[in-house]
Amino acid sequence: MPLRLAYLAATNTLAFLRLLPMSDRDKDIEILVLRHQLLVPQRQVGKPAFNDSDRAVLAGLLHHLPKDRLRHLLLLVRPDTVLRRHRELLRRCHAATCVSKRRGRPRTIRSIRALVLRLARENASWGYRRIHGELAALGIKVAASTVWEILREHGIPPAPERQNTTWADFLRSKAEALLACDLFEVRTLMGARLYVFAVIEHTTRRNRILGAGAHPTGDWIVQLGRNLLTDLEDAGSRARFLIRDRDPKFTTAFDALMTDAGLKVVTTGIRIPRMNSLIERWIQTCRSELLDRTLIWNQSHLLHALREYEAFYNEHRPHRALKNAAPCRPLPAPIPQQAQLTHLEVHRRDRLGGTLHQYQHAA
Repeated sequence: MPLRLAYLAATNTLAFLRLLPMSDRDKDIEILVLRHQLLVPQRQVGKPAFNDSDRAVLAGLLHHLPKDRLRHLLLLVRPDTVLRRHRELLRRCHAATCVSKRRGRPRTIRSIRALVLRLARENASWGYRRIHGELAALGIKVAASTVWEILREHGIPPAPERQNTTWADFLRSKAEALLACDLFEVRTLMGARLYVFAVIEHTTRRNRILGAGAHPTGDWIVQLGRNLLTDLEDAGSRARFLIRDRDPKFTTAFDALMTDAGLKVVTTGIRIPRMNSLIERWIQTCRSELLDRTLIWNQSHLLHALREYEAFYNEHRPHRALKNAAPCRPLPAPIPQQAQLTHLEVHRRDRLGGTLHQYQHAA
């Protein structure tokens, strides 16, 4: 609208300059012609539509004429409407030039609001009074009602409703002490079923494939549990919890073995695979990268393929949770940019007949 008003003002100014050399007789004749032309559309069309720019131009031009002259003009709107629009135009201009003063207390600065939200997020048991006291101890003067308003605006419930620890919070807080295990099924080329027992560490994402067999009995699972405890002792693991599902293959003897070794067995809910999401995700990755692309002949072939994939997964495959490092290998030092431009020779190592590709710099 401002650009259109400027355009209309410029065109009307040029039109006014064109009228200056004209005589009064020529102007009167032109006015009569224009009046007669206005009579024609008034008899043929309905109510005309004016936009905001048209209203502003008419109100600004016709305001300088006396009111009695306006009544004798042939206009598409009533004179009272023109005067009312002029008053509205003046009121808008006045509102735009006058700066309204904000009433009430000033708004809390952004850094304090962010600190209030951070304290509430990091301390689930703190209410607005406790957060207000912590701010006072830091020398930040804020009313307790202001802290309550900030929490309410961001949808943070009161402290009693935030103290319930979710399963995801438990996994994040105890990641260094968590192990997850599960059994998954593999079909051979002839249709035989084989079962694989795998364990993964939550912190390092290191995977251990303990064994595979066609008949996973309770004694077989217990023996694989003993092998797992030996590997953890050799690696100096500090695991304290072992997450498993409610598969009946995990017998009471297996749980007693883990308990005697200092591992507390945590069982997941019924048909809730998300409670053991890390091992479920690893099984999906193993299927998509290896098992779905390989024809398994028998148990020995399956173990060979899984051992290769275990070494590839732990020593080479990048992981986003580890900032693209492998579970058992940290990221190497970055190569200088100039060296990348002058000499960059990378070789590929094929695993399992080209099913897995491993890239490394030439020696």
